[in-house]
Amino acid sequence: MVVRGKPKEILTYKIMKKNKIFRYVIAIALIAFALLTVFMSSSVLFDWFGIRAKEGNYVPFIVKTNLTMGIVYLIVAYGFIKSKNWAFWLMLSAALFLFFAFAAFYLHIHSGGLYENQTIGAMAFRIVFTLLFAGLIYISTNRKT
Repeated sequence: MVVRGKPKEILTYKIMKKNKIFRYVIAIALIAFALLTVFMSSSVLFDWFGIRAKEGNYVPFIVKTNLTMGIVYLIVAYGFIKSKNWAFWLMLSAALFLFFAFAAFYLHIHSGGLYENQTIGAMAFRIVFTLLFAGLIYISTNRKT
C-alpha cells in the first residue's frame, strides 16, 4: 500500500520514531522535575545545605506531600518508559492527592497558620504540571502507530 507516494511501512516507522522521541522527552522532563522535587523537599525536611532557613515559614505537610509526589513522579516515569497504562492512573491519582493537600493548605491558611505566599503559586503550578503530564502520558500511551 502506498500513501502519498510513500510505502506504508516507512510512514509507520516515522510515526513510531516520533512517538518514541516524544515519550523520552516527556520521561526526561518528568524525571528532572521529580529529582528536583525530591532534592528540595528533603533538603527542607532534613535541613540539608541550610535550605530550611531560606524557605521561611514552610508548611511541613506540604513539604512532605511534595516529597511524596517526587517519588511518585519517578515511579510514573518508570511505568511510562515501560509503556504501562497504570502510569496515567497513578499520575491522575497524584493530581487528586495534590488537590486534597491544597484544600488542607487552604484550611491551614484560614485557621491562622503561618505560610509563605509563594507556596500557593507553587502548589497551583504542581497541580497543573501533574495534570498536564497525566494528559501527555495518556495521549502518548493511547496513540495508535
